[in-house]
Amino acid sequence: MSYGPARPGPRSNLRSRRRGGWQQSRLELRYSPTLAGAMVDALPYLVSYPYGCTEQTLNRFLPTVITQQTLRRMGVDLEVIRNKRTNLNAQEIGDDRQRAGQWRRYHHNPVFDEDEVAAMVIAGVKRLAAMQLSDGGWGWFSGYGEHAYPHTTALIIHGLQIARENRVTIPGGVIERGVQWLKNYQAKEIERLILWDRTKKGGKSHADNLDAFVYMVLTDEAVENKKMRDYLYRDRNSLAVYAKAMFGLALVKAKDSQKLAMIVKNIEQFLVRDAENQTAYLNLPNSSYWWYWYGSEYEAHAYYLKLLSRTAPTDKKASGLVKYLLNNRKHATYWNSTRDTAVIVEAFADYLTASGEAAPDLTLDIFFNNQKMKTVRINAKNLFSFDNKLILEGKQIATGTNHIQLQKSGKGPIYFNAYLDYFTLEDFITRAGLEIKVQRRVFKLTEVDKKIKDAGSHGQVVDRRVEKYEREPLENLAALKSGDLVEVELVIESKNDYEYLVFEDMKAAGFEPVEVRSGYTGNEMGAYVEFRDQKVAFFVRRLARGRHSVSYRLRAEIPGKFSALPTRAYAMYAPELKANSDEIKLIIKDN
Repeated sequence: MSYGPARPGPRSNLRSRRRGGWQQSRLELRYSPTLAGAMVDALPYLVSYPYGCTEQTLNRFLPTVITQQTLRRMGVDLEVIRNKRTNLNAQEIGDDRQRAGQWRRYHHNPVFDEDEVAAMVIAGVKRLAAMQLSDGGWGWFSGYGEHAYPHTTALIIHGLQIARENRVTIPGGVIERGVQWLKNYQAKEIERLILWDRTKKGGKSHADNLDAFVYMVLTDEAVENKKMRDYLYRDRNSLAVYAKAMFGLALVKAKDSQKLAMIVKNIEQFLVRDAENQTAYLNLPNSSYWWYWYGSEYEAHAYYLKLLSRTAPTDKKASGLVKYLLNNRKHATYWNSTRDTAVIVEAFADYLTASGEAAPDLTLDIFFNNQKMKTVRINAKNLFSFDNKLILEGKQIATGTNHIQLQKSGKGPIYFNAYLDYFTLEDFITRAGLEIKVQRRVFKLTEVDKKIKDAGSHGQVVDRRVEKYEREPLENLAALKSGDLVEVELVIESKNDYEYLVFEDMKAAGFEPVEVRSGYTGNEMGAYVEFRDQKVAFFVRRLARGRHSVSYRLRAEIPGKFSALPTRAYAMYAPELKANSDEIKLIIKDN
């Protein structure tokens, strides 16, 4: 599989190691002028009527108003999304409409009526206005005894600002009173900072994450406070990455380029670029505060993307971040919640506008082995209906090296992926994978005498023998004796967070598993395990980014030379996500 944004005339080599079985060869090339545009599939599932406490009302209102904002920015009607035939995520294969349906997570039905969305936004505005407290702020609930909170108030003002941009009528005084509450709160925080500077006792020693959020919201309302700007800049090293990105957005509005450059530099010390996977992400130091609002990994990435959309929309960091975020909801539905999904959708909409990907106007010529196979026109009018794939099968794919060439002319990038499936008679199959990788390690287990001190029946100290083994790595063509105990360890590397994965370890014929009962075995990954005649299958509900391992034991039984075909890894609901390990051959001798 290969992926990338195409510039005029990119050329890719695909080498098929096919030997026989040509009927099973299949090459699928996917291409799209935008990856971020794929998020429109989420929009019909994000909207809902607002009910409940202030937070629940906001978390339903904000996705709905962002949906409305995104549709208007892109000039797209929800009815167009209902009838769309093209998946804009060039990384995904399978039926385009079925993949769009994977965005559904909750029981409420998608909304494709824009008038209904408008009605929901109006209902949300009315409910939030009714929940505003007498002092102008918002608390968890409303009514007698409730108190306003700065985070809740800032969130709601931000949502109302978006609604106002969408030409939604906001009841008179609602935003103004909320902004005044935030101004008063900010003034008190500045007094506390000044008091600490003067006395080193009272007040507070540094500007915090909430100060950055409030500062951003007030700056968006053209109420910028230079004293708070200076305090936030002075104390930037104590801010979470999420809050740094918010502060950076406000600095863009304040036109303070010098401070902005430093904030971007501070954020990018956490930036990781994966050249192989062509993604970029923030390795956040949030393990000690992940449960706070500013510890949200996905929202922090979204605000960093919003900042890049204003400062460097065509930089590879931005497109890499988009791909990373898309990959981390792939095979699932939303991200963690409708709230962080809404924030990411908002960031994607910013990126689409800033990068120009929302309005492509280009012609794509596709060549295979120097023969033109297809010419595709892509523009804003056919963005959801253009022919987005080239499929070649059987004898159309030659054994050996094949060349794909994409020639683009016009406005906008092209993102492309190529997937090659083929049948092979290779004697030794080597491992392959991109977003996930699996390495199979096999060990011979040799029992060692191990005793520990324990309490006897009368409280006396006794020696108790415990089961302990030494692991000896086995290479290809290693020899064992019948009856030897073997441990198979699957080492799994994941470049993203995924759900619903299967790892099938193909068993060599002369071995039998020690465990025979399928189910949850208490293994290292919490996977459901099925022990079958030809393989052992691990079903993993969630797989976090990083390195993992899972193991099980076999016993060598039948003498002979046996081959264990590669371990297969794949996603249940995303056929493009797959990997395999190396093959291994082992010899069993009579004991």
